[in-house]
Amino acid sequence: MPFADRKHRRSQRSSPLLPKNHGGGELDGASFSGAVFNLSTTIVGAGIMALPATLKQLGVIPGLMVIVLAGLLTEKSIEMILRFSRAAKTGSYSGLAGDSFSGAGRNVLQVCIVVNNVGMLVVYMIIIGDVLSETWSQGVHHTGVMEEWFGLHWWTTRSSILLITTIFVFVPLISFKRVDSLRYTSALSVALAAVFVVIIAVVAVINLIGGSIRMPQLLPDLVDQAAFWKLFTTVPVLVTAYICHHNIHPIENELKDPTQMKSIVQTSITLCTSAYVATSFFGFLLFGNQTMDDVLANFDGDLGIPFSSMLCDM
Repeated sequence: MPFADRKHRRSQRSSPLLPKNHGGGELDGASFSGAVFNLSTTIVGAGIMALPATLKQLGVIPGLMVIVLAGLLTEKSIEMILRFSRAAKTGSYSGLAGDSFSGAGRNVLQVCIVVNNVGMLVVYMIIIGDVLSETWSQGVHHTGVMEEWFGLHWWTTRSSILLITTIFVFVPLISFKRVDSLRYTSALSVALAAVFVVIIAVVAVINLIGGSIRMPQLLPDLVDQAAFWKLFTTVPVLVTAYICHHNIHPIENELKDPTQMKSIVQTSITLCTSAYVATSFFGFLLFGNQTMDDVLANFDGDLGIPFSSMLCDM
């Protein structure tokens, strides 16, 4: 096959899925702040609510060390992706995989991305159902916000809430063609995550000053072999906590100045690692051994402070 034909076919494989021009003329590139918000929202997903439970298994010191280490490894891996993408002259994650592992590797990567996105969506749906509807844990009934406010009706059931959320929230958000179009919802998401971190930190500090919090477990409690194997249940949470690699290229392709991408990655990783460390530490400090796999499920009782019920609803 002539070299020109091979080059043409390669450029088709490595081209982004979405065109830069959507028929409405030239669009302004994405800003630094918008890219940071979008990348941070990609990173800070539903897994943040499971991080306090990882400290319950690993202990405070190893747990926080692993969270920070995962952030550093993520930053280095993204730097490698950006560097080799420029060397391969490709503008997509699948194009980079195709350049490195041929067409078969590209197809496997695309399947993995689909599986990851579907899995994350399922996790989001579970959390939304737990918070707004109800959940049962070890025979204990935890009421959701909608059930607590309005009582038990057909429209406060789990299935109804998830259906309404899918139609009126998820479907509109996935209809945008450009990642930068989500910058405002991403900023809101980051702001809500920050509010949650502040709330859980303030509640934990107030209870600590009041003397109602005991010394947290600093190291894992390996009483038997079963306790040792239980440590590995934290691996899926930690591995998926920083997943954002498939969104690196779409965000970079829309930037006004693509040379800012390295700074955007560093800022986003630092922001998310800080949120992860604060949430996991204060969450485990507040609830101790009663920390549930989804820490939001712990916010349905008395937190030991004034206006406790209002904070739980928030």
